[in-house]
Amino acid sequence: MYGVNQIRVLALGLIQDRQAAAAGKGDRIFVSEGYDPVKQKTFYRALGGGVDFGETSLIALQREFQEEIQAELANIRYLGCLENIFVFNGQSGHELIQLYKCDFADPKFYELDELMFAEGDRQKKALWIESDRFKSGELTLVPEQFFDYL
Repeated sequence: MYGVNQIRVLALGLIQDRQAAAAGKGDRIFVSEGYDPVKQKTFYRALGGGVDFGETSLIALQREFQEEIQAELANIRYLGCLENIFVFNGQSGHELIQLYKCDFADPKFYELDELMFAEGDRQKKALWIESDRFKSGELTLVPEQFFDYL
């Protein structure tokens, strides 16, 4: 667990459904849903999680997808590092995000509407959402720098 005034290092996977876009259904991305009780606002973020000491961000990315939704990744490509300074639940946070573009190895994940998974003791939801809903401002994607990669 990270304490106050510490920078958290994350590895996140940006997964786009290219088949849906090719079929004229719009570009979708796979995200997890979060909620900030202080702001009373729902937000979305790419899946992944913390990098453990002694672990590369690539290994962390693969481990997190396996732990959270039992998914193997394919075509993993490093995109870059994002710095995110934010406030969540009334607390300041600071993250360095190692961002990867990747695909699901198993095509069944592209057929899902949503998927419930456990993150610690919390139940979370992952789902496909059309990119245009974020670009229009209808829904909130965090951090905002993700738009540079869509």
